[in-house]
This record gives sequence, structure tokens and C-alpha cells, in this order.
Amino acid sequence: MANTVSMSQSIAGRYAQAVFDIVKEEGGLDALAQQVDDLGAALADSTDLNDLINSPLYNREQQTNAITALASKMGLSATLANTLKLMGKNRRLFVLPQLVTRLGDLIAQERGEVTADVTSAIALSDEQQKRLADTLSEKSGKKVKLKTRVDESLIGGMIVKMGSQMIDSSVRSKLASLQNAMKEVG
Repeated sequence: MANTVSMSQSIAGRYAQAVFDIVKEEGGLDALAQQVDDLGAALADSTDLNDLINSPLYNREQQTNAITALASKMGLSATLANTLKLMGKNRRLFVLPQLVTRLGDLIAQERGEVTADVTSAIALSDEQQKRLADTLSEKSGKKVKLKTRVDESLIGGMIVKMGSQMIDSSVRSKLASLQNAMKEVG
């Protein structure tokens, strides 16, 4: 299994690096960043798209035609659209999620950004997200982009992961700590 993941990341990395280099040379990184975000959202929201890229029931032609139509409908750049089309022809669409992740990483690195994964008990308002991003930017010295999600099991508070650091201020973890402390006493 580890070899399969490693191979997928390697394949995706080569496609991503090629797209990134071409688009950077053309000066279209901002547009590519938005398109990568849109493609990532489409992958997260559409079970049909995930079925298309992962199912062996679709042949090369069907995958290529579908991804070409999707790229056109989404208004993706010619470079990204042609790469997706080539991936379809080569039966490599299964690495699309890794491609999106790797492109996002390359763009963030070029811009000097870091991504913070934020899990909160309730959805954060735009103002809260801005304040959190500003605080994290101040602490890290880099521009911080937030990736937020909601997990109601946290009860309250949030968990912030940025690079190798994690800050867990959730009520769930505080209750677990208290429970452990009580076990030690009694």
C-alpha cells in the first residue's frame, strides 16, 4: 500500500511541477491558485467526479472526454486543462487529488505562505478567520492561509495544525486531560 501512495505522489508531483513551471513562466500563478482551489472543492463535493477518476469502469476515452468537458465548464487555463486531458489519456486521473495538493503546496511555497488546518466546534465567522490568520501570521512570520472544517465533537474551542505544530484548545481535550488527572488521583 505504501508503494502505491508513494507512486501516486510521484506521478502527481511530476505533473504538478510541469504545470507550475509553465504557469509561473507565463505569470499566471494567481489564476492557477484559484483554479486549484476550485478543482479541490469540486473533488471534495462531487462523488461523481471521484467515481470518474477512480473507477475502472470508465475507459480512457470516457475519462478524457469527461475531464475535458469539466475543465471547459470550470474555465481552467489551457495548461491545466491540457494536463488533465493528458492524465485522462494516460489513465492517471486517479492522482488528481494529489496533483491538487501538490500544486497548492508549490504555489504556497512560491508566495511564502503556510497553510493552517483549523478544526473548530462551530463554523468560524469571516472576522474570526481573519483575526486567527493575522495572529498566526504574526507568530510565524509568514502569510497564513486557513483550511477550516467543523467537528461538533470538540464541544467548544478549536485545534490548529500548522506545519509540525499543533495547538489543541478544544473542550474535548481539556475534559480528557481532567479525566486522566482524576484517574491518577483516585
